[in-house]
Amino acid sequence: MRLDAYIALVLRHRWVVIALALAAMVGAAAGGDRLVVADDFRQLLGKDNPQLTSLNALENTYSAFDTALIAVSVRQGTVFTRETLGAIEELTEAAWKTPYSNRVDSLTNYNRTYADGDDLIVEPLVDGAEALSDDDLQRIEKIALNEPELAARLVSRDGRVGAIAISFVRTGNQSAMVAEVPDYLNGLLAEARARHPGLDYHLTGDVIFNRTVNAAMEEGVQSTLPLGFLLVLVGTAFLLRSSLCVLAVVAMMAFGIFTTIGFAGWTRMVFSPLVAGVPVVVMVLAVAHSIHIVTGVLLNLGRGMDRQAAVAESLRVNAWPVFLTSITTMIGFLSLNSSDSPPVRIMGNLSAFGMLSVFVYSMTLLPALLSVLPLRPRPAASEGSSFFDRFGAFVVERRKPLL
Repeated sequence: MRLDAYIALVLRHRWVVIALALAAMVGAAAGGDRLVVADDFRQLLGKDNPQLTSLNALENTYSAFDTALIAVSVRQGTVFTRETLGAIEELTEAAWKTPYSNRVDSLTNYNRTYADGDDLIVEPLVDGAEALSDDDLQRIEKIALNEPELAARLVSRDGRVGAIAISFVRTGNQSAMVAEVPDYLNGLLAEARARHPGLDYHLTGDVIFNRTVNAAMEEGVQSTLPLGFLLVLVGTAFLLRSSLCVLAVVAMMAFGIFTTIGFAGWTRMVFSPLVAGVPVVVMVLAVAHSIHIVTGVLLNLGRGMDRQAAVAESLRVNAWPVFLTSITTMIGFLSLNSSDSPPVRIMGNLSAFGMLSVFVYSMTLLPALLSVLPLRPRPAASEGSSFFDRFGAFVVERRKPLL
């Protein structure tokens, strides 16, 4: 009886319900501008993670820094040629201009120390690569491959790869560094590839990894989510065969996703690639709830009910199943709070909030919207039972052997 009274209240004040739902969604979605995007791989680990704790202790004792590494590889032979050493030398000089950098180490600017009589000589291993003689190249190769500070660090043991390591001092503006450094280095490598097409260049390191994580998340949000949305839209249109019903389903998806993402912004949750999958989770449940209720309305209209009665009956039949689906799914996602990883916990909590939002909209916005849309009943079914009617009867009649 209480459910019937609630349904009657929603349908009687349907325009007010739609207006309140719209206001709630817009208010929540406004928090999207405050969304915090992960720009450091450390945010993937819990504060008590032993490896992260050790790293923080090390950096607190000495210095906190990030790195980028440019690897220059040859397709044949070794890097100990005039062209390749010249390319590494050029990159080493240009790398000093990288934003936020404070140190650049490479095969060419390594300071070699040796004694000459009573004098102690300190000089770069390579100085003016293009003017080196064959004897100089052999000498440099012998020194580099036998020097512990170079071999397997700034040059591979087989001599096919040389490296430039760039260190960055951590600043308060970590996001700016993650954004600027990869752009500068990629531009640098584009120029290097044009000047030396016979060499291969590879870029890696902490800063590059952090940028790649952000790029992967942006790509997922900008391409995968719209594609999934389109496929759901096409599938819904094919199954329901009603543009107005598809409009109601789309509204549910949009309201659920915008509310959830806005809530993440208002609560300053950190968005990571794992959390970027939350909109898909919300979308799936929004479609599931909507399809149940919308299909019920269409069937009731086909039985001769008027629109208000059809919506009321569908909501009455589906309210309990929709509630059970929502609450059990929320419990499942909230169990992720036992994880040590903050993104996993955030994903669980945000998905659970999305479930709650979709349930609330299913019980308010959707019935109010269906009651104002000029829905038409489905064409009357032909005589004879449908496949699913026959299948259901088959299962019920043979329930024991099937079980």
